[in-house]
Order: sequence, then structure tokens, then C-alpha cells
Amino acid sequence: MAGGPGEGLLIGVLALQGGFHAHRQMLEGLGGTVREVRVPADLQALDGLVLPGGESTTMTLGIEREGLAEPLRDFARSGRPILGTCAGLILLDRDHLGLMDMRAVRNAFGRQVRSFEEDVDLGLDGGPMRAVFIRAPWIAEYGDGVEILAEVEGHPVAAREGAMLVISFHPELGGDSRLHERFLADVAAAKGARV
Repeated sequence: MAGGPGEGLLIGVLALQGGFHAHRQMLEGLGGTVREVRVPADLQALDGLVLPGGESTTMTLGIEREGLAEPLRDFARSGRPILGTCAGLILLDRDHLGLMDMRAVRNAFGRQVRSFEEDVDLGLDGGPMRAVFIRAPWIAEYGDGVEILAEVEGHPVAAREGAMLVISFHPELGGDSRLHERFLADVAAAKGARV
């Protein structure tokens, strides 16, 4: 959409495995230019990055195979915003890329048959958003620098630390673009601060 919140922004979506295509569609629908990230060179000149849902072990193996771990850490250290959804949340934790001071539990709400939807209040304009949880993780431990944004059944499912925003669910499924709009606003603000 011309003139959308993503106009003039180049957003990467990690595309080794998982739900990257739906994120791409959502971001392009909001006016962003999207590059699929598969190798370190794909991170060049990005304004922001999405780590999508998928299978975290397979994604971790792909990151190792392509030599992406340190380039992803460098990207995060640059202060450019990152949105991690479901498996993306897991990838950012202490036990994986070590970028957020938290520890995630995989499949915490149960296996695929225990998938569910829940209204989650993230402080977005328009009220809670309908969140789709599929083999979703939750945050089991977190440090003082991590701000918990939402919980389900008493378990943290959304958090922010610095320029990194993570959620346990799949905002790319369905028609609610508000979380991606918030992410693009963060990306635009960070880009403006760098110029």
C-alpha cells in the first residue's frame, strides 16, 4: 500500500524455514520492502528484521549451516529493531542466540492439537488482538532489563528488551496488522535516529 507505515523501509524476514511468507505479505501490504534473509549478505542495509515462527531446532541448524549466528548478533547490537514471533522468540533467548536476557520453554502450551486463540492486550490502539498460539513457547525466566508486555494463564507471552520485541503467537495469521504496524513504527524511529 503506497504511503503505508512501511514506506521507505527495507525489512528482512529470516527465510530458512517456517512462516516467513505470511510475514512478507503482511509487511508488503503495509508498504514495506521485504528481503528474505538466508545468508549473512542478506542482512546488509536492512532497517529491521523479523524472525518468524517455525521449528526452532531446524531454524537453529540453518543458522549454523549458513554462518548467520554472529551476523544476527551484530545486527541486534546495531540497535535496529527485531520482531521475533513464536520460534523467533526462542531463537533470541539465552540458550540460542543469547540476545535477550530470558529463557523460553518450547511447546509450553502443548503440542499442535492444543493450539488455541486468545485475546491478548498489548496496549495497541483498538484494544486486545486475537492471537493464534500454535505449539507456542512462553518465557520461563527473564532479567531486569526485559519488560513483560502480556501474559496468558499467568505465563509471559510478549516482551521487549531494547529494540527487540518478542511474542509467543502468530500475528501474521489473520487480518490484524496492528503489531506489524507498531514494529514498522519502531523501525522508522530507529532509522530516523541513525540518519
